[in-house]
Amino acid sequence: MGIIKVQNIRVYAYHGCLIEEGKIGSDYRVDVKVKADLSKSTKTDELSDTVDYVHLNRIVKEEMEIRSKLLEHVADRILDRILNEIPMVKIADVSVSKMNPPIGGNVEKVTVKLRKKRK
Repeated sequence: MGIIKVQNIRVYAYHGCLIEEGKIGSDYRVDVKVKADLSKSTKTDELSDTVDYVHLNRIVKEEMEIRSKLLEHVADRILDRILNEIPMVKIADVSVSKMNPPIGGNVEKVTVKLRKKRK
């Protein structure tokens, strides 16, 4: 079993419960970690035998374009797509962070982290 991480995927998106968040948008950071059997790719040196991190990045960017009120909702969609589209992934973790959230204080970010395992 091995781990592939795609960290600090930066996107501008329009998530949030406030009407203004849907109009103005905000900066987000997404981190993805997947566990998969990488033993074959270590021998073959073939992209088709591993988890393509370009595919992971595309899933994140596409799902972040779809407005959600809650970070939990978008994180769950990202996890579902990873498990549905990349069969070799056994466990996936995703963290979605809203940078400088509008919560009435000097806060760098808020983060939601979720994990799903293949059934």
